[in-house]
Formats: sequence, structure tokens, C-alpha cells
Amino acid sequence: MSIYDEKKGDTMGNREDNYPYEEDSFDISESLKRQVSEMTEDGSSMVNTSRQVNGNRKKKKKKKHTGLKIVVSLFVLIVLAGIFLIFTRPGKRVLVKMAAGYITSQVDHDDPEEVEEIAWGNGQIEGRKEDYVTNILLIGIEEFGGAKNTDSMMIASINSKTGTIQLSSLMRDSYVNVPGWKKTKLNAAYAHGGIDLLRKTIEENYYIHLDGYASVNFQSFEDIIDALGGVEIQLGSAEAQYLNHTNYISKKSNRNVKEGMNLLNGNQALGFCRVRKRPTYDGVNNDFGRTLRQRRVLNAIFDKYKSQNIFNLVKITSKCLGYVTTSVSQKQIEQILNTMIDNNITTMEMIQVPVEGHYESPKSYEGVTWPIVLDWDANIIEIYKTIYGDTEEEAVANLAKMKNQ
Repeated sequence: MSIYDEKKGDTMGNREDNYPYEEDSFDISESLKRQVSEMTEDGSSMVNTSRQVNGNRKKKKKKKHTGLKIVVSLFVLIVLAGIFLIFTRPGKRVLVKMAAGYITSQVDHDDPEEVEEIAWGNGQIEGRKEDYVTNILLIGIEEFGGAKNTDSMMIASINSKTGTIQLSSLMRDSYVNVPGWKKTKLNAAYAHGGIDLLRKTIEENYYIHLDGYASVNFQSFEDIIDALGGVEIQLGSAEAQYLNHTNYISKKSNRNVKEGMNLLNGNQALGFCRVRKRPTYDGVNNDFGRTLRQRRVLNAIFDKYKSQNIFNLVKITSKCLGYVTTSVSQKQIEQILNTMIDNNITTMEMIQVPVEGHYESPKSYEGVTWPIVLDWDANIIEIYKTIYGDTEEEAVANLAKMKNQ
């Protein structure tokens, strides 16, 4: 055998005997298998662990997304509710009902048990009543030495047909028939029989129905204006000088007004409203000048109030309502607010009664000094045209109807 054959033979011989490296090769293969198996198991474990981690992450993301969806949904609901309340008629009615309830809870009622569903002065209606007009008597009460007198009397008329608010000043020196008493000046009615006798006197003489009243005394009037931060009022030279040298402005420290526009505080504004012995800056004198001043202050209050932001409005309203005594029910307040909102009423029209050219002011009349004697028919016709929106012919016809009832 050649060396080649010997080597070949060796090659073909017993591998176990001749090739000790074969077992090493087998061991490596098994080792590789084991490693692959281990790696596969580890990989599976890693995959499972990864899946578990990813699953937890997905759960967390899902929870996070669910919470976000809830927040977004609530926000959308709030926005939709706001749109409903602000921009739809039923929504506005809901807001008005809430506002009316709040107002009713804050004001002072003379007869709390009789506020709901009652027509003030529950009894025979003496004056003209229309469903589309609400007449509220506004009075300022002077309390001095235990006596109470009506220093100012106005009628606020809210007309849903014409979409207007009318403020009518009734002159306190108007010569009227006071039921159960005698003919005298209008401001004597309250002193003789309180708010109810004043109501009857106005209804019987002016032929208009009053649906309620609201009153404030002098101190409350000052507090309301101070809560608003004062009111802008124009003064003439004679007015300013008079206010700075008399006790109409009761606090001496406030006697510093000037000609032109003034930001009057409550004490100054009250003094301004009571002046009648000096003409207004545009030349209106006597009690006509005083009622004009009162209307101007009320209009300034109205303008100042509606110019406030919503946060100030809530604060000011809450404070001011406590100064007001009224007979107006929650239902009536709702009707007034709805009329104002539906008709977008933002201004007030003003007149004084008697109207120009339809009265006399003698030094003495039937034993009463310096009364204002009205031409009643002419004045009532003008009242009907202004408050109820009548034409001249309609006013004449309605007055005749009232006289014949």
C-alpha cells in the first residue's frame, strides 16, 4: 500500500479511532443547537416581555385618550349649552328665569307672602291696563324727623309692542284729587296713606294702571351710585355755585363740584337731584328743573350700569338690589327682562307730566299755594301716546272709554 493508499485507508478507517476531532465537532454542533434553542427561548421571552410592556403602554395610552375624550366631550357640551342659552329663545328664557329668581331673592318685599302672582293693589283697576305695557312706579323717599315724603315720583313703562322704556316724571306739586281726602298736591298722598293711597291717587287722576312699585330712600340712593363708582353729570355755573354753598350736598367735603362735566358721587348726586331754586345748565327752572335733574341722574345710572363688564354687574347688582323695596313679583320681572332682551332695549325715553303748554302754576289755587294745575285731558292724551303708543285719535278714544267705565 502506498503512502497515499495508507492515508486513504486511514481516511476510510475507523473515524472514532483515527479522528479524535470528530467528537469535538459534534460537541460544537450540539452546543450551537443549545445556544440557538436558548436564544430562541430568550427571544421568545424577550418578545413576550416586549409585548407585555407594549400592552401596558397601550393601556396607559388608551386610558389617557379616554380621559382626553371625556374632557373634550364635556367642553363641547358646555359650549353647546352656552350657545343654547345665549343664542336661542328658549335658552334666553332659562337665563331670564334664573336672573328673575335671583333679583326676587335679593330685593326687599313689603308683603313677602303676597308677592307671587299678585297684581299690586289687588282690587278694582282704576286706570287703563294693556297686556303689552307694564307700568312700575318708582319713588324716592325722604325720611326726616320720623316723617316720610315722596321727593320724586316716576313711572317706568315697558312696552313690548313698541319695544321701548318710557320714564315719565310726575310733578310733586301737581294738584290732584286724593281719594278719601281733599284736593291737594300729589306728594301729600304718600304722607296721608302710604304707597297704596299714592297708587290709587295716580290711577284715578292719570287714568293709567300701575302694575307695581319700587322705592329707595335717600341713603340707599347714595349707596347705589357709589356702588357704580359715581355718575357723569353736566352742571351749569349757577348749579355748581349753589351746590357748593348750600346744604343740598350734606357733606361739606363733597362741596367741590364745578361747571361742566362732573363725576358725582352718591352724596353729590342726591344734592343735585333736590335742587329747584336754580336753573339747569340748559335753563329749566323750579320743580320742572328738579324733575329734569332726577331723570338725567337715572339715565346716567342706566348708562353706567349697562357699561359694566359681567363680573362687575354681578357684584353691583347683588349690592344694589338690597337697597330696593318693591311689590314686583318674579313673574313680572321675567316679563320685563324678556321684553328688554327680545326688543334689544338699551335706551330710555323721558317725558315730564304735565307736558309743556298744558298746565298753569298760580301762586294760590283753592287754598293751596303754588300748585301745578293740569289740563287733564290734554295731558292724559299725551301720556297715552307716549306710554301706550297710541295715535292722537286712539288716545282720545281710549280716554273717553276710561271715563265711561
